[in-house]
Amino acid sequence: MRAVVQRVSQASVTVGDRMVGSIDEPGLVVLVGVTHDDTPQQAEKLAAKLWGLRVLDGEKSCSDVGAPLLVISQFTLYGDTRKGRRPTWIAAAPGAVAEPLVDAVVTALRALGARVETGEFGADMKVSLINDGPVTLVLET
Repeated sequence: MRAVVQRVSQASVTVGDRMVGSIDEPGLVVLVGVTHDDTPQQAEKLAAKLWGLRVLDGEKSCSDVGAPLLVISQFTLYGDTRKGRRPTWIAAAPGAVAEPLVDAVVTALRALGARVETGEFGADMKVSLINDGPVTLVLET
């Protein structure tokens, strides 16, 4: 699994004219990509890493201060642009594999005590955020 994590002061995701998730205070936006051989155990490991990642103000984690997370599926994290001008998506898992694993990350975060908002899997989403810092990290499990 691969995640792009951004520290934000606020963020939201909409589908059409409907807001499906938002955080109105400092927290993390997490774009999650899944490849073919990812497992539920990796989803749990990623959730634990996100919950304890010390990138908020004062080197605090979401678990330290109860900060929210906005988790959004992002198959394009596994796009390959090494050849040609058009990305290939061969390494991205199909929806039937990816959706349960993205859900597993969300479920594991909530089990740890996190407040989690989400996007809508497979939808054409518009993500709006104010990156704080800016701080952007790539995590892989």
